[in-house]
Amino acid sequence: MDLKNFKNIPVDVATLEGCFPEHKALNGKLSSLEKSGELIRLKKGLYVVAPEVSGVLVDLNLVANHIYGPSYVSMETALAYYGLIPERVYQVKSMTLKHSRYFENSLANFLYTQATPEYYSIGLNVAVKDGYGFLIASPEKALCDLIVSTPNLHPRFKSAMYEFLESDLRLDMDAFFRMDVAIVNQVLTCCKKKQDVDLLRRMLE
Repeated sequence: MDLKNFKNIPVDVATLEGCFPEHKALNGKLSSLEKSGELIRLKKGLYVVAPEVSGVLVDLNLVANHIYGPSYVSMETALAYYGLIPERVYQVKSMTLKHSRYFENSLANFLYTQATPEYYSIGLNVAVKDGYGFLIASPEKALCDLIVSTPNLHPRFKSAMYEFLESDLRLDMDAFFRMDVAIVNQVLTCCKKKQDVDLLRRMLE
């Protein structure tokens, strides 16, 4: 199989092995392809074909799902994806069922925060584009994840929460007040920092 056929889907060593059956020393071949810029190393044993070869841009959200999973893209990364915050996000943040982890490669930094199974399963979307898909939090879940996972964030009053959302996060407040409070209610059944998430719920009601 030609490398370009993988498009922007991350591939492991076992899959790449089938592309080069004539090479007994596959690690040497992969190292050569990485040095030539044809492959981008995501982590040990996981690669993505460079856009110059595949003709398809690398999607960091898709990459995040593959680097460490099960996981879904969330927090500022998801909010930026939906156009709810203006900043370009340089660290790709996700929630995972596994232990919290951090990965760094030539594309970006990837942060994973552990969640319980009950909490993890709430408010997830599958974003589909150009024939591939990735798991991402709904806007409501992404915001809850951000509040629950941010250390030292404890707004005690609606005014303080509003200040955080509008001034610190620079969230689209019109979009915020259109969010589905039902998802926040689900989060409240099993989240940490219930007081803070409940404050969010009361603002949406």
